[in-house]
This record gives sequence, structure tokens and C-alpha cells, in this order.
Amino acid sequence: MNQVKLYNTLTRTKELFQPLEAGKIRFYYCGPTVYWTQHLGNMRGMTMADLIVRVLKFNDYQVKLVRNYTDVGHLTSDEDEGEDKMEKASQRENLDPQTIAAKYIQVYEHDTKALNILDPDCKPRASQEISKIIKLVKTLVDQGFAYATDLAIYFNVSTAKDYTRLSRQNLEKNIAQAGSGDIQDKNKKNPQDFALWFFKAGVHKNALQTWPSPFQSPLVTNGQGFPGWHIECSVMSQAYLGDTLDIHMGGVEHIPVHHTNEIAQSEAATGKKFVNYWLHNEHLMVNNGKMSKSAGTAYSLTEVIEKGFDPLALRYFFLQAHYRSKQNFTWAALTAAQSALNKLYLTVLEYEKSDKINNDYAAKFLACINDDFNIPQGLALTWEMFKADIPPAEKMATVLKFDLVLGLNIETRILEIKEKLQNLPPNISELILKRDQARDHKDYQQADALRKKIEKSGYWLEDTSHGTRVIPKLN
Repeated sequence: MNQVKLYNTLTRTKELFQPLEAGKIRFYYCGPTVYWTQHLGNMRGMTMADLIVRVLKFNDYQVKLVRNYTDVGHLTSDEDEGEDKMEKASQRENLDPQTIAAKYIQVYEHDTKALNILDPDCKPRASQEISKIIKLVKTLVDQGFAYATDLAIYFNVSTAKDYTRLSRQNLEKNIAQAGSGDIQDKNKKNPQDFALWFFKAGVHKNALQTWPSPFQSPLVTNGQGFPGWHIECSVMSQAYLGDTLDIHMGGVEHIPVHHTNEIAQSEAATGKKFVNYWLHNEHLMVNNGKMSKSAGTAYSLTEVIEKGFDPLALRYFFLQAHYRSKQNFTWAALTAAQSALNKLYLTVLEYEKSDKINNDYAAKFLACINDDFNIPQGLALTWEMFKADIPPAEKMATVLKFDLVLGLNIETRILEIKEKLQNLPPNISELILKRDQARDHKDYQQADALRKKIEKSGYWLEDTSHGTRVIPKLN
């Protein structure tokens, strides 16, 4: 087995990966809360996870990937404050929470498929795991790690071993980060204690999604309530992957609260280490600022497609930055990514298919991706190989091997492009000829107008040293 090194957030060091079981990997990724269309930042996170899964599979590991859907219990803050996001969406769209969840799961599935993201092995939904959640909460109560108030069941953080070892904050600083919890519940033992189960009482007395439970509160009958967000991930990862995971991944924003709480409750319940390797992807910025719905910059994949971009151009854009680095999205940057993707397809279009891989470049590529998943370096190596003095057929076989990781769907796209180019409509050929003539006469205004007309008809143009090349839009 090849050596894979990865940066473990828990130790803040790059480590040699050693799975729990030889040749097999248990991988959990924090999936979306399905109350809205996921913005490009969410899609970047999922693409980063996909790249890591692809690298591990490239190294011949059997990867079992679990990616959850949160459809209850995630409040509008990541702590125990605010409205349930699903209920807020339900009120916004005048639909019940189950319909909201089904709607946005479908959108998410469509988007991940468009980005050529591999399907996970399991996609559990929190609302369908309530019996398991109740069982784990009861275990924590029975073992003295959790307690009840009239409003909720809370995990007692003072009972956790080394609670802030993932975030590396001192407790006072972590409290400031996490907030003081539900300020209306004066019976919490510690302000940083977090909810495992909310009763249908207090600010949640009108909750739309609730279930009976064995927990007691004088304010509700049959322990009616709903789970907290943090306990859901512990339950779903444990149910489908076991008590200890090889890899758990999510955004950096989860480090101080969500993932910290997952560790505390999971290890308290099982007495075992929860996760060996914690991976966290950095944020996607927009115009060097935070993505924001209010500012109109929380773009969706649908908006990308409506502007005429290939979804895989967005994937190519994501390939250009390391998962632990921030990345800045602009429409100009996406245009450049689209152009680069077009050039990649046009380059490979010239090559004959072969089974002979260039071992030198294959070894270099493996060294890149096995060094904490350095995909940008692997992508740069791909372009370096195109310029190398090796047989074109060898380049073709090698880039198709690389594409098992890059996920740009090269082989399928090349076949589609060839088919469409063989059936290029006469009017497009005529427009291309007219544009070439306009460029020859230095009538760049007319050439630009013709380019836009051709692109609106479903084709990209690339000006090369060998003349104008056309590539059909395939989204």
C-alpha cells in the first residue's frame, strides 16, 4: 500500500495515514442541512471531500463514505440558540419540513452529480434515526454524562475528558466562541453545556417535528421533543461506521463547537477514541469577502449554469486550491477555469487512445496527491506532461489515469465533443468563418459580437496559434 500523508487537525501535524483495518477506511463527512439550496462554498467542501475519497481509492483503499443529511435539530446558530433551520424554511415556503427536506435533498443530489462527485455508500437522514438517537442520549444520561432540565437534556461538558483538545482553546475562550446556550434555560449546570434533546417547551413549544421519548419534563407529556444537531452526527457515524472512525471531515467552522461536541459525547458513550484523523476544509470567499445571502453572493450551481458555464469548470476552479487554503471566487476566475478546461479537452482531443501510461509522470502525480492531497500540484503536473516530449498516446493514457482523481470526466467528454463536432451546424461554421475574417481585418468589435453570438448558440471558442477552435457546451 502506498504511503499517504495527511494533516490531522487534532494533532496539528502532517501524519502518515494508518487505517484501523488494513486496506479499508471508515470516512464520515458532515453533509448539508437541507433547508435551502447549497451555495458554492458548500459545494466546494463536498468537492474537497470527493477529491480525498478519490485519492484514497487511487491508492487501492476500500473507502466506506457516509454523508448525512440534517433535516431536524440544527438551529440557526451552530449552538443551542435560534430557530430550527428546517422550521424556518417551512414557514418561508409554506411547506412542511419533510417536503422541504425532500426538495433540497433532490437539489443537492442534482448538484453533486453535475460536479461529478462520487455517491457516498450511505446517506442517512437524521429524522429517520430518532430511535438510535434516543438510545444514545439515554446512555449518556444513565452513565452520568448528561442531565435533564424542564427544557432539554444537556451534555455536561465538565464530565468530558480534555473537552477542547480539537479546538485548542482554553475553556473560557471556548465558552465565548460557543455562546452561553439557550439563555432562557436557567437550570443548565454550565453555560457551555449543549443540548442532546430539546423538549417541546419554552422557545420550542410550537416545534413542528417532535417525537416521544423516555425523558421526563413537567412541561411535556411522553418526553415529546427533537434531537440536538451534534448528537445526530455521532449517532449516524456510529450506526454506519462503528465506534471509531478513520477520517471525519467538515468545514473549519465546525472545529470549535460541532466537532468538539461530537468528540465529547461519542467518547463519553463508548469509552473509545472517536476519530483518528480529523480533516477540515477552508472557506470559499467571494470577491475576497464572506459568502452572504444578504449581499447576494451566496451563489448556487444553478446560477453558474445559467450564466453559461459548464459545472465541471467550477470543479476545475476548485482543483486549483488546496483544501486547507481559502479560495476566492470571482466570475472572472470561473471564466479562466472554463477556458482552461476547454483547452484541456481540446488538447486531449488530439491524442489517440492507449493503455501505455508514462510511469515517470504517474509516480510524480502520486507523490503530489499523497502529500496531504495536493491536487493543485497534481493539476499543474498534468499541464507539464502535455508539454513533455513523450508519445501523445502515452499522454492520453496517463491523463485518463489522473482523471480518476481529478474527476473531470475526460474520456466521456471527449466522446461527446467529437460527436458534436462531427455534426456542427452549418450556421455555426459560417459564423466562425466570418469571425476569423473580422479578426484578419482587425475588426475586433465585430469579432467579439460574433463570438458572443456563437457562445449563445451553445459553443465555446478558443483562439489558438493554430487558429480558432470550437468546443460545444456540454452542461
